[in-house]
Amino acid sequence: MTNTTAASTSGAADTGLLPSRSLLFMILMAVGVGIVAGVGAWAFRMLIGLIHNTLFLGQFNFHYDANVFTPASPWGMGVILVPVAGGLVVAWLVKNFAPEAKGHGVPEVMDAIYYNEGRIRPRVALVKSLASAISIGSGASVGREGPIVQIGSAFGSTLGALFPMSISDRVTLIAAGAGAGIAATFNAPLGGIVFAVELLLVSVNARNIMLLTTATVVATQISHYLLGTTPSFHIPSLEVPDFQLLSNWGLPVFAVLGVLIGLLSVAFIRGLYAMEDVFDALPGGYYLHHSLGMLCVGIIMYLMLQYSGHYYVEGVGYATIMDILQGALSDPWFLLLLTALKLLVTCLSLGSGASGGVFSPALFMGATAGAAFGHVCLALNPGLDIGIPAFAIAGMAAAVAGSTGAVLTAVIMLTEMTMDSSVTMVLVITCAVAYVVRKSIMQDSIYSMKLRARGHTVPEGLHSAVLTSQHMRDLMTTDFTIVESNDSDGNATVTVHAHNGVLAGVTTATEPSPVTYVLLSLETTPLTAVSELWRSNAQLVLVSRNPEARRAPDVVGVVHGEVLARMLETNQRLS
Repeated sequence: MTNTTAASTSGAADTGLLPSRSLLFMILMAVGVGIVAGVGAWAFRMLIGLIHNTLFLGQFNFHYDANVFTPASPWGMGVILVPVAGGLVVAWLVKNFAPEAKGHGVPEVMDAIYYNEGRIRPRVALVKSLASAISIGSGASVGREGPIVQIGSAFGSTLGALFPMSISDRVTLIAAGAGAGIAATFNAPLGGIVFAVELLLVSVNARNIMLLTTATVVATQISHYLLGTTPSFHIPSLEVPDFQLLSNWGLPVFAVLGVLIGLLSVAFIRGLYAMEDVFDALPGGYYLHHSLGMLCVGIIMYLMLQYSGHYYVEGVGYATIMDILQGALSDPWFLLLLTALKLLVTCLSLGSGASGGVFSPALFMGATAGAAFGHVCLALNPGLDIGIPAFAIAGMAAAVAGSTGAVLTAVIMLTEMTMDSSVTMVLVITCAVAYVVRKSIMQDSIYSMKLRARGHTVPEGLHSAVLTSQHMRDLMTTDFTIVESNDSDGNATVTVHAHNGVLAGVTTATEPSPVTYVLLSLETTPLTAVSELWRSNAQLVLVSRNPEARRAPDVVGVVHGEVLARMLETNQRLS
């Protein structure tokens, strides 16, 4: 019998079959990832500064402080075309060199981990950094954390390709690169570690935490040397009462804020992907769509300058956050206007095809909405002993938690930014409520929704370890028989057909026609097996001592697709 089906094999070149590298070797790899992430964060900021100063001010220099408002451009009304010019360059880079660089970056990293065995093309780091720097520098409302996550992750993946290692080790380096990038960008090392644990690590153990911590510490130290040790925001002393949660207004006030920010998170997620659908439905291609979106951003940005004296909604928006924290913005109606406009321009930027992250827009919207809510609360109850900065910080953390699903990351990162642990309980309350509200309305975060649109799903928690803690040897059955093509099939559930000892096809008791299969090793994890079955559209796994040889005598067991399906179902229940 000849094999008329497409069989997929996993040979020695497949890193999933390789044993884990030594801890010392992986620590050295983590150090390398941390160095690249730290230097990359600095270089990325310098590149943003150069592009921003050139396009907005006509000045060739690298100095750029995102916490200070951009002066009015000498181009006058012509500044409207600055985002359009940047958008055209971004579209050219993304379309011709790395489509993965489009959008906010983190979903692409998650997709690579769960659906491509941790493989990220090296060019992605370069294209992502250039495209995102141009997007941010030309005024697109996007953040700088997504690019640096993708840069660090791409380098981790590249090291995994240069020095062959197991898929588990490669994924750990990718997560380490992402965490290191977050730490270097926000000067928040603990936030970087927790970000990687919450969103990217497939499983958590002492080894993985050691590698993640190593990369994050190295990146943070390099960032301190190159960018300084000050937090992302210089926040004045927070007026947060040392309240007993059940004896005064602390709990209900911040719980209500959490509800409102949760609803804002839903609007952000749905608005972003609805805007993508709008642009996709328009006639014309990527160049036209992105140019149109950035033209709208440029118009809004210019009108804000004419109306209020600042662009406000362009770029990362940190200057606006600083004004809120220092009390320079206090009109709740104007703050709500800024919230709505930031939501709109972010959806226009990313929906039309800009490259950049979603952290910074979430921080902006959380700060403006939180501060507006605080002013209303103080107007209704002047005796409320809570300062506006506390409301703004709580709103910032809750917006990140609600939109991304990274609750612990939001709490820890904003605590690090304030350098004041007294705000921690406030953040916990607001973030928890915001997350519950968003989750009760829609299951997907801003990251997972993009993957679901591709037909891909990823777990939100560490229950994914179910799919990596076992191997094919633990799942296989021996209810099969091997026959030469001129022999009878036998009575086993699965019949493996051979020709001169070489695999020729597979039939089952219920399906006499040849069925599709993949050939995997004894040590292959269910996570890899599921990926291989999906990629090959196969029905079962043949487990072999030596998959590369494709010899029938090496087959030692069978794993039916139904077994892996049940594991996936269990995995889902644990979520």
